[in-house]
Amino acid sequence: MTYAPDRLYEEVAYVAYHFHWPLADILDLEHPDRARYVAQIAALNRRISGED
Repeated sequence: MTYAPDRLYEEVAYVAYHFHWPLADILDLEHPDRARYVAQIAALNRRISGED
């Protein structure tokens, strides 16, 4: 199974924007780990904005 390049760029940009991690560090993450960070960032953003 391959991973859509657009989705990968989206995840990397999202994590980089919020955590300020270097590209290499984010790309070194396994997909499930990166997806979990994306989910956690989204949850934090929803909580901060009062959506949760």
